[in-house]
Amino acid sequence: MYAVVETGGKQYRVEAGTEVKVEKLQADEGTEVTLDKVLAVVKEDGQVFGNPYIEGASVSAEVVGTGKAKKVLVFKQKPRKGFRNLRGHRQEFTTLKIKEIQGV
Repeated sequence: MYAVVETGGKQYRVEAGTEVKVEKLQADEGTEVTLDKVLAVVKEDGQVFGNPYIEGASVSAEVVGTGKAKKVLVFKQKPRKGFRNLRGHRQEFTTLKIKEIQGV
């Protein structure tokens, strides 16, 4: 059984007992988070799709920790103008351990 949830403007396929890295959430380590934007749930006996979300369905997860991804370098240059710009960005993320899928 797995579900497709939306958080941080992205969609993630989650199963109970797995860990997933999502966009940074404002939650402390060790707290429980409920993801209520469930787009789809697939079980052995069938599948349910929302329009756009499934009413009453949710996914409960525990915050394992937070961190930063590897640095991405952004380089801009304009020919014959002497313009060169190098910037780095490290995206913050939250690691969630999925506990259970509820409601369907």
